[in-house]
Amino acid sequence: MTRSPAATVAMVAILFVLFVSAYGSAGAMVGGRTEVTDVKTNEEVQDLGKFSVEEYNRSLKHGGNGELTFVEVVEAQRQVVSGIKYYLKISATEKGATKVFESVVVVKPWVHSKQLLNFGPSASIE
Repeated sequence: MTRSPAATVAMVAILFVLFVSAYGSAGAMVGGRTEVTDVKTNEEVQDLGKFSVEEYNRSLKHGGNGELTFVEVVEAQRQVVSGIKYYLKISATEKGATKVFESVVVVKPWVHSKQLLNFGPSASIE
C-alpha cells in the first residue's frame, strides 16, 4: 500500500501532537525544571519546606548555630528524576530575623521516602 505525501504529513503531525500531549506542554522539557505555580496553597510543597527546616535543625544537634523556625515556602520548582526533585526557597526565622533559605529535596513516593540533599542561605537578594 502506498501513501500520498499529504497522508504522510498528516500522520507525522498527529504523532507530534500526541508526543507533546503525552510529555507536557510545548514549553516544558521532560527532565527539566518546572515552576510550582500554587506554592502558597500547595500542601505537599509546604510540608517539604517544613521537613527541610526540621532536617536542618536536626543536623544542628551535632554542633550547629541557632535553630530555624519554618514560616513558608515562597518559591518552588520540581524536576522529574528517579523520583521528584524539589528546589525550594523557604522563609524561616533565625533569632527573630526572617531570612530566605534554599533547599533541595528528593521524594520517591513509591518507597515512601524523602531526602534532604542540600540546605543553606539563599544567594539571591529578597
